[in-house]
Formats: sequence, C-alpha cells, structure tokens
Amino acid sequence: MRTETIPAAPGPRPGSRGRRGRGARRGALAGLLACGAALGAAELLAGLVGGRSSPLVAVGGAAIDATPGWLKELAIRSFGERDKLALLAGIAVVLAGFAVTVGLLAVRRPRLGLAGVALLGAAGAAAALTRPGAGHLDALPSLAGAVAGSAALLALVRAAGAPFSDAAPRSGPRWGSVADPETASPGLSTAPSRTSGAGVDRRRFLLTGALVVGEAVAAGTGGRVLGRRSDVTASRAAVAIPAPASAARPLAEGAAIELPGLSSFYTPNRDFYRVDTALVVPRIAAGDWRLRVHGRVRRELELDFRQLLARPLMERDITLSCVSNEVGGGYVGTARWTGVPLADLLREAGVEAGADQLVSRSADGFTIGTPTAVVLDGRDAMLAVAMNGEPLPLTHGFPVRMLVPGLYGYVSATKWLVDLELTGFGDFDPYWVRRGWARQAPVKTMSRIDTPRPLARVAAGRVAVAGVAWAQHRGIRRVEVRADGGPWRPVRLAAEHSADTWRQWVWPWEATPGRHTLEVRATDGTGATQPEDRAPPFPDGATGWHSVVVTVT
Repeated sequence: MRTETIPAAPGPRPGSRGRRGRGARRGALAGLLACGAALGAAELLAGLVGGRSSPLVAVGGAAIDATPGWLKELAIRSFGERDKLALLAGIAVVLAGFAVTVGLLAVRRPRLGLAGVALLGAAGAAAALTRPGAGHLDALPSLAGAVAGSAALLALVRAAGAPFSDAAPRSGPRWGSVADPETASPGLSTAPSRTSGAGVDRRRFLLTGALVVGEAVAAGTGGRVLGRRSDVTASRAAVAIPAPASAARPLAEGAAIELPGLSSFYTPNRDFYRVDTALVVPRIAAGDWRLRVHGRVRRELELDFRQLLARPLMERDITLSCVSNEVGGGYVGTARWTGVPLADLLREAGVEAGADQLVSRSADGFTIGTPTAVVLDGRDAMLAVAMNGEPLPLTHGFPVRMLVPGLYGYVSATKWLVDLELTGFGDFDPYWVRRGWARQAPVKTMSRIDTPRPLARVAAGRVAVAGVAWAQHRGIRRVEVRADGGPWRPVRLAAEHSADTWRQWVWPWEATPGRHTLEVRATDGTGATQPEDRAPPFPDGATGWHSVVVTVT
C-alpha cells in the first residue's frame, strides 16, 4: 500500500515574524527621532527669527485659545499653576503618537510617512500664522522643520535595512532568506546570511539614529540660545526704579499678625500666584518696550520705558485676586506696587465721550477690557513697574503691567502691557468676554481659613483659628467664625491698613475631642455679608463660605 505525503500549506518563513517585529520597532523609533529632528531644526530657525514662532509654542497657544472656558477652569483646578506644563505634556504625548504612526507607515510606504511629516509641518505653520501679530516669517520654522524631519526619516528608514523599505525586492528570496535546497547550487548562496545582515542593519540604524539625535539636540539648543540672545534678565537687573513721588504709607500698627500657618500680610514675589494664558513668558527688554495709547482719544500717546519712569510714580499696597479662585483657594496675594497713575495718562490723552471701555493688550496679544469710569474714579489704578521693592519679575509682567484695585485680574491686570485703546463695550469683546465671562467683574467679598488646615489633627484645648479676608476697594468690616453650625462668633481682626488690602484675623477656639467643622464669613465695608450659597468661579467669581473639617484629639 502506498502512502502519499500531502505537503503542508506554505506558512511564514522561520524568523519572518521576528524581522517584522524588529521592523516595527525600528519604524516607531525612526518616527520619534525624525520628529525630534524636525523640532530641533524648527527651534533653531525660530531662534533666528525671534523665538515666538516655535512650533510647540504656536500650537500650544492655539490650543489654549481653542480650549473652552469650562475646560480651562478644570485645568486650573486640577493642575493649578502647572496647567501649562500639563498642556505641553499632553501635546508631547499626542506628537509622540503621531510620530510613531508616521514611522510605522514610512518603513513600508515611505511616501505616506513623508506625507505625515509634511502634515505636521503644515499644522505648525498654520498655528504660527494664527498668533497675534504673526507674519509670513513665522511659518518658516515649521516648514523648515518638516524638511529636516523628512530627510531624517528617509535616512533612518534606509539605515533600517531593505525589509523595512520600498527598496526590498517584491519577489524572490528576501534579505536573510535561505535558498531552496532542492534548487540551489551546492556551495552557492542567493543572499547574505541572516545573522550578518541583521548585524549590519542594526549598526547602520543605531549610528544614523545617534547622528539624528545629536543634530536635533544641537539645533534645539542653538535655537534656545538664539532666542535668548537679548538677555531680558540682564535688562531687568539694570533697571533702577526712581523714588516714588507718592510713597505708600507705613504698614498700619496692628495690621500684621505673626502666626504659624497664617498668610503673611505681604506675599513674597516667589510665592505670588500666577494665572495667565502665556505658554511661554514674553521676554521684553526694557529698552525695546513701547506703549501706545490710542483709539477714542483726542491725542495719541506713545511712551518708551525711560519716558514712563520719568513720570511721577506712586507706591501702593494692593491685594490682587483671580476670578478663577475657588472658595478657600490660594489665587490671592498682597504686594507693594510702584507705578505710574493710569488716570493721569488717560486724562493727558483726552478720553472722548462714549469711550466706556479701556482695552489693554499684552505683548502676546492677550486682551483685557476695563471700565473707563472705574479707572478715573479716584482709585489707585496704575501701570506698575515694581513689585515689593524690585522691578517686576518676568512672570508678573516685566517691564510693565496694569493694576486696577477692586477688579478681578481678567478685567484689570494685564501683564507685559504694550497697548491701551479707548473704545466702547459694544465695539469690542476682550479675550475672556468672548468665552462667556462677565464684562465687568468687581471682586467679591471673600474669607479663608488658613489654620488649622483641612483634615488637620489638633490637640484639645485652645486652638488658634486664623485666616484672611478681602473685599478690595470696599474693605472688610467684620469676620465671624462658627463651629459645627453653632452661633457665629466675632474674631479679632488685624487693623485695617487700606480698603485695597486684605485683613488677617484670628479666633481662639476652645476645642473639644472629636471631629468638627469650622466655617468663616466676612462682611465688607458697605455692610454686605458674603453669601452662603456656593457658586463656581464662572462667570464672575466664586461665592460661598469657606469651611474646614478637623479632628481634635
């Protein structure tokens, strides 16, 4: 009886899956390295044309502008002052995923991979052109980056070896395959051995990758250095603030309470909160700064920094608070500010009838709208040049920012100020108003418990409960605290230094063992007590009583 052997169906050749796996890994790495090369080249050219057109900065700025207000509030609540770092991290993750996809495409279809790099460059260029004050040159870094990224991708794909590029034969034995023993001539090999070929490809790929990484790092570093070639830090250090013509009065006796855990009366510059939309802090040298006052005025004005400092300066203690501050939040602080009276500047320009909005613009294009009447009503609105006795820190608006006591920052406190335009509320919607926030936003009466901290454990007996309260430009008349929903107890208020600054307070609490809830409320200078009902910051500031839960042992 004859037995036939049925040949097995053809399957993958031994080692083919391993080669495909290596190809995918090398493709993904090629995409990441090519993306790095593109960003490095773009940063280098961005440094040559001023730094603002950096693709990461442009895309990040466009993302901030396109983000809905509720999502920005969520980011601020979730990440605090690290919200911009979180945004950059998110962009990096998306970019890495896109780069990996491009690399995987390129090892099999290089044209598709190159198209992906081109798409990335086009997106960066488009984002750069949408930035305020952008010109045609701002698109060049992204386009140059796309060219560099394409060249790096091709070099890496070729270095990865024939199995991972369109250069591989479409039929016949593949690189590293073994000739059919039935047909191969003895002593002849139709292809290099698998081991030696893989080794050569690996070395080529690693060497090419190292060169790409080196070029990307060198270009990126060079771009950063060129972007900082006008050293704004040195410019700030050279600024000498003249003595103010109207100095701040000394801190009122009894206005400061020294107590562990209680916010100090003056907030150090390093600890002062920062909330803005600038992904990268604008760097403006004092010698390059200019301010234009225009719009519905009888006489346009233009000042440089030297001319601004030559005007009479005033010095005032002012508490600032952000509209994004939640009940009990930390986006509030007090500093001694020095600047030029803003009302004098507007009167010199001559405000025309009907110009009820003062639009201020930042160097990065951010806009704020302030009621003109508030600026002119006698309060200490100013163009600030110094903070706590030194030129403004870069992160707080150097060389010049705007301050209007009694208003939330988004309608009064423009950093990196370069333009003032008199217009009408019906003629222009500033940045945050276009996103649904209120046009006018006076600071709401607020109080906060600083100590004990939430969920703290304290010993039974007398416990100092202390905090701060503020209602800028109205002042604080009374603060009360209660425990476990009991009767309200008046606290000891620090002396009032100014209606534009917060007041510290302290209450001696006879704490008994157990779990307790402490609440605080304040009454402003007009006699209005802050409401109990909780409301989120949107659209004109949070409301509600701050409370903490503590355990007494």
